[in-house]
Order: sequence, then structure tokens, then C-alpha cells
Amino acid sequence: MYHSKVILCGVNTSALTVLTEEEKRALMKRVREGDEEARRDMICGNLRLVLSLVQRFAGRKENPDDLFQVGCIGLVKAVDNFDVDKEVMFSTYAVPMIIGEMRRYMRDSASVRVSRSVRDTAYRALRARDELSAELDRDPTPEEIADRIGATREQVVSAMEAIVEPISLYEPVFSENGDSLYVIDQLSDTSRDSTDESWLENIALREAVKTLTPREQKIISLRYYKDKTQMEIAAEIGISQAQVSRVEKAALEKLRKQL
Repeated sequence: MYHSKVILCGVNTSALTVLTEEEKRALMKRVREGDEEARRDMICGNLRLVLSLVQRFAGRKENPDDLFQVGCIGLVKAVDNFDVDKEVMFSTYAVPMIIGEMRRYMRDSASVRVSRSVRDTAYRALRARDELSAELDRDPTPEEIADRIGATREQVVSAMEAIVEPISLYEPVFSENGDSLYVIDQLSDTSRDSTDESWLENIALREAVKTLTPREQKIISLRYYKDKTQMEIAAEIGISQAQVSRVEKAALEKLRKQL
């Protein structure tokens, strides 16, 4: 329940009504008969459902007003297409439509434009990954995902990487005692000549790498010296992408402390 007053798109969400399933079915029967007042009541009576779904994307830096309005479009589509004769709760039918509108909006408004065919491949791959994870009780490999959706391994890897949102070069990746390490600090300066200073830095880096575990060394080598993605590394050494990410993060933290 929402006990506090929240203003969203000019709507006082604390005053929104909540319909019971019986009320929803009664309204939907009237909607099917062309009753515009019932249609309006059905839409207004489900705005809290849209609000709850907006909150799922709170960490995506999207404007909640925009997401709410887009979600309302999905709600209207659900009201207009719901079959009251089926033994399905309205919310069960409406949630995927509302989320679909929100995701489509976020996809189309992304700062880096990705072709629709690539986006479609990526989202088919994501659905296949979820299905295979449930079936196999482990994270599927890129090859398994590719087989499921009828694509090549390269297409799957490229498509899934394409939909990852870019971050700023000045995004902090580590903070301690008020000092922050930014993404740009992790990028090498390719224009710098091979001076004594860079030579000494390379020696220090090699010594620091020796303090890592064999698995950490392998992942750092594949990631930063052979330019492989986390998914490719996961497939090569037989662990999940999430595990690769955790090991990589821990290894970088060790290197920072050593250097």
C-alpha cells in the first residue's frame, strides 16, 4: 500500500482507487458493450498497477513521469484487448503489456542507437537465457543460447553487448576515504611514449599480477590482454558470466591495492 502522497504526472497517487477482481470483471463486461465510462473507470482503477511497475525501473535513470505515461499506454491496450471470458486475472494479462511498452520506450530512447534487428536478437537471446537457466539449473553458454534461437554464437554475443547501456568516462568505479577511481583512470594512454616511467610501471604491474590467484590471472589475461568479453571467458573456463564479473572485480581491487 502507498500511504504517502506521491505526485507523478500531476496525479496524486495516494488517492488512486484500487479495484477488486469482481469490480474489474464487471467493468470489463461493460467495456465490451461499448461503455466509455466503464472503460475510463477501468483505466483509472489500475493506475496503481502502472505505478508499481514504474518503480521496478527506478535504477535505470529514466524519467518516472515518462515511464508512467508510457505504461498507461500499455494499460489502455490491455483494457481494450482483454478477453473477459478467459479465466485469467486482468493484472496477469496487463503486466506484460505495460512492461513491454516501458521497455520499448527505453530501447528506442537509448543514447546509442541499435538497429531493430540487433535489438530483437538480443531480447530473444535474453528470453532464451532465462528459459535455459530454468531448464538446465545453470547459466547457459552462448552456444546453447544461439542454438535455441537459431542464431550464430557471434550474433548472440554482439547483440547482447549492443544493448548494454554505455557509461560515462567519469563514472566512479571505486571510492575509498573520499577518493574515487573513475572509468577513465582504467584506460591506457596509447599516445604516451615508452619512457622509463612507463617501463617501471609495467614491471610494477607484472609484480602485482603475480599476487593474483591462477583463476584471477587467467581472467585478467583473457579480459585485458586478449580482449575477450565476460561471456566468452565464461564459456571458455566453464563458469557463469556473473562469476567472471565477480572474480574480475576482486582481481582489479587487489591490483589497485598493490599499485
